[in-house]
Amino acid sequence: MASSLMFIQCTSEPIAGPQGLAGIDGSNGTDGTNGVDGVNGVDGTTSCVACHNTTHREAINTQFASSGHATGDSWERGASASCAQCHGNEGYIDYINTGAVNAAGYTGVITPISCTTCHEKHGTFDFVNDGHDFALRNMEPVTLVIDDATVVDFGNSSNNCITCHQPRNSYAIPGPTADYLINSKRFGPHHGPQATVLQGIMGANIAGSATYPAAGNATHRTGSSCTKCHMGAASADKSQGAHTFNINTANCNITCHSQGVPTDVKLTIDDTEMTFTEGMKKLHDLLVTNNYISEGGYVLGNDGLEIANNGSNAVTVSAKVAQVIWNYKTLEEDLSKGVHNPNYTKALLKNSIEALK
Repeated sequence: MASSLMFIQCTSEPIAGPQGLAGIDGSNGTDGTNGVDGVNGVDGTTSCVACHNTTHREAINTQFASSGHATGDSWERGASASCAQCHGNEGYIDYINTGAVNAAGYTGVITPISCTTCHEKHGTFDFVNDGHDFALRNMEPVTLVIDDATVVDFGNSSNNCITCHQPRNSYAIPGPTADYLINSKRFGPHHGPQATVLQGIMGANIAGSATYPAAGNATHRTGSSCTKCHMGAASADKSQGAHTFNINTANCNITCHSQGVPTDVKLTIDDTEMTFTEGMKKLHDLLVTNNYISEGGYVLGNDGLEIANNGSNAVTVSAKVAQVIWNYKTLEEDLSKGVHNPNYTKALLKNSIEALK
């Protein structure tokens, strides 16, 4: 203890060190440069608030709540790996970000399609030169899942729509000659062939009296788009247009539709003019009469009953019959009654009826 006290200073006052040298002990940094002020209504916060304000967003929420994307329970299929790409928020986002969904499916909370399913972040903030990009998750051309050699580009925001509104790759399009094994009552381009019908592709082009138009040639394809037709200005009661996705016919070009906007295209079969709905009933009845489908439109198996979920009563049909069933399901599930692509629709329907007769 005595020796340790020898190393303790007896005073509590510290001894000052030497003065630091100028230029070595740290000098002031360079002042930053002032930023550029935003221009009212073009750049800065004002441009953001044009969309990100309560009044603007409340109207969108009301419209979306009544839409087919927000109603029903199809989102529950979002747990399945084969359905998640389009039926659930999580699966869609994974598909856009990685090109695939979780192969094991999704467990836990599966959320419905919502604002953040389609919208994420702006690709650009140069609104003056680029315009608003609506912060959509996908605006790039879409490679079809039924045929990865085919890329469809509807332009900008409409590409976000066709990411889902296309046939999935559950079944191959029947060829013109080989017999076809059907092992599901839901055989066909399940569930959204809107993009391919509009483009005029992916039907079974059976030879017949009707000529198939060139792909991408429909007027609604060249002169309009998914968003122009389905997301135009909202009606006064907010039941049509914008985020309802229901067409507001007041937005349609009266130069094109001087006789009124068609809701059911007309065609001639057996020298008789009829509507698309009447033509589809004719094709439906031919398929039912020949025991190919049930009254409800499901494919019948080799025992005359709807094909079971396990495919135990799968049926082999001729190439032509498989093509007709494919076309029937394509036109049925397109849901536009021929309006998306009247000439392509007429050719598929007319030639399919001729083939069965």
